[in-house]
Amino acid sequence: MEGAERAEDASEGAERAEDASADADATVRFDTKVVVLLRHDLLPWQELNVTAFLMSGIATSAPDLTGDPYRDRDGNEYLPLLRQPVLILTAGAEKLATARAKALGRGIPLAVYTYDMFSTSHDAANRAAVSAVSAFELDLVGIAMRGPRNVVDRIVKGAEKHS
Repeated sequence: MEGAERAEDASEGAERAEDASADADATVRFDTKVVVLLRHDLLPWQELNVTAFLMSGIATSAPDLTGDPYRDRDGNEYLPLLRQPVLILTAGAEKLATARAKALGRGIPLAVYTYDMFSTSHDAANRAAVSAVSAFELDLVGIAMRGPRNVVDRIVKGAEKHS
């Protein structure tokens, strides 16, 4: 019986893998686009830090943005991830400021990260650093947005893909 059970488990596993493969091969076109725009002069650790913080803002901005939890074949459960791809772009400080203004003007919700936030150590201090400066004086090092594809594309036009 033990060998038969293993064969049945292997067969079920193969079926699940085929189903997952078929799902992975299906082209999905999203109505929205998620973009993180980073200032091009950041150090690698800063790029990663800013991207992580900005994506936490995107992921928590609407209840349906993340999928179901992941589960491996052994039954271990992992946290859900964002349902759609994220595009990482870079640009100069002027482009970040322009993109911020355009996004707000078009009603696109934004997550922001300023240079001053690198010297803070907790959420309240981050918010205080942002609130201490007018919108046009923010020393932006990164912004993230999610909105209609065509609108987001126009906002970030001219930025380069991160390399």
